[in-house]
Amino acid sequence: MADLDDSRRAERLARAVRDAGLLELRHDGGDGGPLAGGAEAAIVADALAGSAADVAFTGPVLAADLARRAGCRPPDGAVIAFSPGLIDAAVVPGPVTETPIYAIDCGTESRDSAYVLVPAGGDYRLARVHVDAASEGADLTRTIRAIPAGTPLLEVPDQRRLLAREDLASWAALGLALTSADLVGLMRGLLDLTVAYAAERRQFGVAVGSFQAVQHLLAEARCLMEGSLSVGLHASWAVDDLGPDEARAAGRVAKAYCARAARTVCETAVQVHGGMGNTWECIVHVYLRRALLSGQWFGDDGEQLRQLERDRFGVSDGLS
Repeated sequence: MADLDDSRRAERLARAVRDAGLLELRHDGGDGGPLAGGAEAAIVADALAGSAADVAFTGPVLAADLARRAGCRPPDGAVIAFSPGLIDAAVVPGPVTETPIYAIDCGTESRDSAYVLVPAGGDYRLARVHVDAASEGADLTRTIRAIPAGTPLLEVPDQRRLLAREDLASWAALGLALTSADLVGLMRGLLDLTVAYAAERRQFGVAVGSFQAVQHLLAEARCLMEGSLSVGLHASWAVDDLGPDEARAAGRVAKAYCARAARTVCETAVQVHGGMGNTWECIVHVYLRRALLSGQWFGDDGEQLRQLERDRFGVSDGLS
């Protein structure tokens, strides 16, 4: 836990991720398409979440993907500003922001750069806002920065294309796939940690992992993680191999499953660790906090089910 306060370690990690080219996976490969597919980006998101790495990845990658679609190159580490519910990219119709918006997963080098969408007929263009607010939110490994109402918009002069509905649907599919992959990775890392603890922690002279009730909890958590991995892989493949609406639908299914599964896995980990699971001496709550943000980002499980109802069945209200 003390490592989270080590700024030099965090800067070295951020530099390693940047120097490895991981933030450029969705940059233009020269033909208008990305350098790497959604599956490759999801693999990285999964791996970083598995160790609860406190480094910006999903935010800059999402910004790079949207900038590529607009035909411009994003500044290093730029992110996207989101609406208050964190479900959609912030849409700002005037020269200044009308309500508070939020920049998620900002790196140390990107505090002054976040994209927003500006309506242009039936399409959208990109604009930029300064991000200089303090970090907030439950997640201790990624930042959320509030951008207050009244913040002026700045032009993005090098964009060559407007963003159509299909561009935003494909981009949302990537966001759903990456946040689902993050949930899968943190479930895997948390389970590895919890199983190791259950094998070491002893009560009544035996390891708590030998108790059948604990074994059942961990087995169910493992099944939920494996199911999440399967549906998450499909969503990440769909980003570049299915049409925009189909890819987004696959992402919604994955996000609904992964968000619900992650809650159960986190609750199980806290239970198995007992009282210390919620203390600063234990890293379990760091995974739980990360799951809260990833579960909400691009919409929680309830939001995904409601959207699937509307898109598939034309139902505006339901039981979900």
